[in-house]
Amino acid sequence: MSAQPPAPAGSQQNVDRATVDGFGQEWSHFTQAGLSDEERARVFNEYFHIFPWEQVSSSASVGADVGCGSGRWAALVAPRVGRLHVIDASPDALAVARTNLTDHSNVSFHLASVDDLPFEDGTLDFAYSLGVLHHVPDTAAALAAVARKLKPGAPLLVYLYYAFDNRPVWFRMVWRASDAVRRVVARLPWPLRLTVSQVLAVVVYWPLARTARLLEACGVTPDSWPLSYYRDKSFYVMRTDALDRFGTRLEQRFTRQQILRMLAAAGIEGVRFSEKTPFWCAVGTRQRP
Repeated sequence: MSAQPPAPAGSQQNVDRATVDGFGQEWSHFTQAGLSDEERARVFNEYFHIFPWEQVSSSASVGADVGCGSGRWAALVAPRVGRLHVIDASPDALAVARTNLTDHSNVSFHLASVDDLPFEDGTLDFAYSLGVLHHVPDTAAALAAVARKLKPGAPLLVYLYYAFDNRPVWFRMVWRASDAVRRVVARLPWPLRLTVSQVLAVVVYWPLARTARLLEACGVTPDSWPLSYYRDKSFYVMRTDALDRFGTRLEQRFTRQQILRMLAAAGIEGVRFSEKTPFWCAVGTRQRP
């Protein structure tokens, strides 16, 4: 997918309502209460290890979590910054985030879509959006909408599903087969969607992940092994992600070069990519005048 012109501010068209409703159901069910503090911190670092904390770790910094979901990452960002605005288009997801973040007095909650963010342009010290903007109709426009809210020089961290551009052909073929399953499962009624995703967690995620762990213990690097990312993850994370993966109506995937072009078109410069899973995580800063 190539970069496209940004949608008009406040258009509120860059939303897929079925996908938003599905995430509301997901986070209402998997509130992340079953995620241990240790595992949360470990997964958090997989996304944020490239983030320039030295630029935002002050009592004056103000930033945004765009597509906060359950608030699982905001819980670890909020103690490091002055004010954190968490935004989600799903009222159900936002309700879960409110519950999970009750101990953080510096968090503000906003029910809004990415093209109707409740901030003046050029006012945020940082922003991040993890696993969200590949679920909107126009990802390039969404990135531009977030970037407009940043001050010049402010960092933006994003995680967008990769197009397996760093994987072998057979890996992409396996994904195509799984995506055909997703297109069917994602259109099932909620109880069936949940049930099927949990069956997949049992019969696909857990065996492949634990086999990857065994291969790693034997000295075989399982980077291209399907679902090797989950080799050190709990079954709770697998269950959550199985629903996330197979229960979502709208999903887009991008190569590293496509992400780089979209970020450049949005006015983000100095982009760096993480070389570790999950792919692709990228961070850059709002272009200075």
